[in-house]
Amino acid sequence: MYTERTSRLTGAVVWTKFPTGTGNGTGTGTGTGVRPVLPDGCMDLLWSEGRLLVAGPDTRPYAPEGPARSWAGIRFHPGTAPTLLGVPAHELRDRRVELADLWPAGRVRRLCDRVAAAPDPARALEDIALERAAEAGPPNPLLHRLVQCLDEGRPVSATAAELGLNERGLHRRCLTAFGYGPKTLARILRLRRALALARTGTPYAETAIRAGYADQPHLAREVRRLAGMPLGELLAGGG
Repeated sequence: MYTERTSRLTGAVVWTKFPTGTGNGTGTGTGTGVRPVLPDGCMDLLWSEGRLLVAGPDTRPYAPEGPARSWAGIRFHPGTAPTLLGVPAHELRDRRVELADLWPAGRVRRLCDRVAAAPDPARALEDIALERAAEAGPPNPLLHRLVQCLDEGRPVSATAAELGLNERGLHRRCLTAFGYGPKTLARILRLRRALALARTGTPYAETAIRAGYADQPHLAREVRRLAGMPLGELLAGGG
């Protein structure tokens, strides 16, 4: 069973997932019922079985094999995690890594003990993220505006101009903050818009146009590339 709630950390989501016999929402589990984690422009701090991990930004569906287990996580708003974690996003692209590979081992052991002792691991993760955010200071408003512009479907060139950057400078900033260039980020954000529309029952042809695709076949191709399956199958599985 998967549940989520809005975090006290601006733009973040706190979530938990418990095994139901067919896997869990982190993309791990046994059997054919495992649903992949889709690219979403975000990074997560994860807790499972005494381990703290970081999920880097995905460019493809993520569905590792392994036994079903319980997870807790906090999903950061796009572009905010690298500052909190102290590592450029592109170094974690399409990876899941131990937090101890990024932070001093002693510090991570203390954090693991803290989460393990907490009655609610998800809230403990949220508290850790809030403390780290207080140390790091406010997020860069330029990155927030960048995500907003691309999520509105604006061209990369127009977005760069509005932010006062050339396209090469925009690309460098995107690699550090999101793990990939602005065109990939725009594709992922467009997919999120399409899925949100399709889940409301909007016809696929209308979904394609409203989300910013040329037509329904364009939408279908992009869903297969980024989600690894047809749109109908993805929605039927709760993706």
